[in-house]
Amino acid sequence: MLKNWMVVPTRLPLVRRRCHACGSERFRAGGKFRVNANHKLIDVWLLVLCTACGETAKLTVLERVTVRSIRPELLDRLHDNDPGLAAELLQDPFVQRRNRIALDWDDAWRLVTDGSDPLDGEAVEISVRFAARIPVRPVRLIAEGCGLSRAEVERLILDGKIVSAVRLGSRLSGDFTFTLKH
Repeated sequence: MLKNWMVVPTRLPLVRRRCHACGSERFRAGGKFRVNANHKLIDVWLLVLCTACGETAKLTVLERVTVRSIRPELLDRLHDNDPGLAAELLQDPFVQRRNRIALDWDDAWRLVTDGSDPLDGEAVEISVRFAARIPVRPVRLIAEGCGLSRAEVERLILDGKIVSAVRLGSRLSGDFTFTLKH
């Protein structure tokens, strides 16, 4: 039997970066952009607020780019402060490297299951899909989806009752499948 689970974001993740004003390590992205044009060149920043002091910081999205090289629909989304675009850009590895940031996904996602108990019956194959690149340990997902403790899930893996082609002990942010044997 095949079951499908989905890991979905519930809000934008926190941005891990040091605040120059108070030294805090967390920023909240509100989905606001600052677009600045200088003749034919344009700069775009994603604005983030320090969770401790409220200081605004700018994450560089585009720098000194000609206006004509930007797709008009992208420019419209930037001017409209599209929260979906903010989520896409926060997960962009290029934007993360350029701004030297990391994302904190704690309490920013949830697991959606079909509601049935996968521990009832015979062997079950469960496919886990990610709606966004959210790094989560599969052991945590399996524990939450099956209503078990992480220690119980670890024991089931050692006993060969939970099998997967991926390493279940490390963080994953991509789709995977596992089999739960009874």
